[in-house]
Amino acid sequence: MPRPMAPSFRELLAGVKQEIREVTVDEVKRLLDDRAQVKLIDVREADEYAGGRLPGAVHIPRGYLELRIEERAGRDEELVVYCAGGTRSALAVKSLKELGYTRVASLAGGYNRWSDAALPVEKPFVLTAEQKERYRRHLILPEVGEEGQAKLLKSRVLLMGAGGLGSPAALYLAAAGVGTLGIVDSDVVDLSNLQRQVLHTQERRGQPKVVSARAAIEALNPDVRVIPFQERLTSHNVLRVLEGFDLVLDGGDNFPTRYLLNDACVMKGLPNIHGSVFRFEGQVTTFVPGQGPCYRCLYPAPPPPELAPSCAEAGVLGVLPGLIGLLQANEALKLILGQGESLVGRLLTFDALSTRFQELKLRRDAQCPVCAPGAKVELIDYERFCSTTA
Repeated sequence: MPRPMAPSFRELLAGVKQEIREVTVDEVKRLLDDRAQVKLIDVREADEYAGGRLPGAVHIPRGYLELRIEERAGRDEELVVYCAGGTRSALAVKSLKELGYTRVASLAGGYNRWSDAALPVEKPFVLTAEQKERYRRHLILPEVGEEGQAKLLKSRVLLMGAGGLGSPAALYLAAAGVGTLGIVDSDVVDLSNLQRQVLHTQERRGQPKVVSARAAIEALNPDVRVIPFQERLTSHNVLRVLEGFDLVLDGGDNFPTRYLLNDACVMKGLPNIHGSVFRFEGQVTTFVPGQGPCYRCLYPAPPPPELAPSCAEAGVLGVLPGLIGLLQANEALKLILGQGESLVGRLLTFDALSTRFQELKLRRDAQCPVCAPGAKVELIDYERFCSTTA
């Protein structure tokens, strides 16, 4: 008995299109204009995707779709899949239906028809081959991937201080691919710094810390642009320095700077990741305006100077700023990527002698002069504020 002839590809595709749902470019545009809860999945190859995509589309090459779709979309989400002309997307939709995705459709005519209709497209940020190799361990994490790495490369983080806290934070943020690092520090590298400030070297003694920091960061990762601010942060320059940055890491070592940075971040609506160390103890928390307390909620008034000596006066275990600075860097990466649970409303403390962490809950002060609803923030003379209040 002769074997039945296998269907041609054209017949197979026609059968698939009878089983799935297709949507037109006009329907998809209406969904986007109405800000409907729909996720666009681009299943083209990387070189096609680099040429342009539909606004906000998620890129999963067809060959990886079944492997990666669960990381990027839920089975109950509304999905529109597209390729160049509508063939690969139709086959992809059939496969997704078999995986249990019920609200999924293929874009008829694909990207080509969308582009021919002169509808909006985006130029995606595409990693180079060298960047893909450098950040390979990030790219295999579903929580990061190429889109997350692109966020890191486009992000701008300001570090207050290139000292004990700023050194490890700067190195690891640079290694992670944070694209722009601003560094504020008016000091120069001293021999006594090298016990804990790992950005600097013996050969760079006497150099401004921002110059030494830039040399270390650029040697580590040429993707990173360093913006040095060799100046002391004051009420007169803080808003200019903060301009254009996405978030701030506070590695300052004095109370006037901490209060100044807090108030300016509240004014600008910038997240402020605070860290501090004293002898064998450190602490870290994250302040996000409108989402939790600020530094003044935690410390309404500074302590008297005799109760809060500096590291130069009281000493500090060299490894401790490294631990706290890395926790600050970790907070920054989570905020940029939009992943995990931040330390907003939580103060994490660390005792190096007992190797114990403790967590304290922080509450927003309803009477806070800076972050309470309706409060009017004014930048003041913080040296006088700290001395007279204490």
